[in-house]
Amino acid sequence: LVAALVARLPELVAVPVILAEGARVALGDAIGAATGARMVLMLIGERPGLTVADSLGAYLTLAPRVGLRDSARNCVSNIHGHGGLGPEAAADRLAWLVGAARQLGATGVALKDESAAATALPAG
Repeated sequence: LVAALVARLPELVAVPVILAEGARVALGDAIGAATGARMVLMLIGERPGLTVADSLGAYLTLAPRVGLRDSARNCVSNIHGHGGLGPEAAADRLAWLVGAARQLGATGVALKDESAAATALPAG
């Protein structure tokens, strides 16, 4: 997934990758605030579900700062290669969300994921 994101977002490559064990989404707010990041994308291993134990969730936050509510983030979940959202499709969706967030100046409930409509083939 990371390689697919780098390919789609080359302007965002020069950012630190931070690995944290047992972390939660809000850690991205503290990291973003400490590093002065304008946007944070957290990839988190989701808790094992009923059928897939190796699923990822991706959480995008514009202007991260400590104390943000979850409603200020966008989430792409169920990322895995066992019938979920594959890494390439997830990277497409996340790249669209990053661009839309930069254009809108917001993430979360203000940013509706319309990536499927943007990439759909025209009828005919």
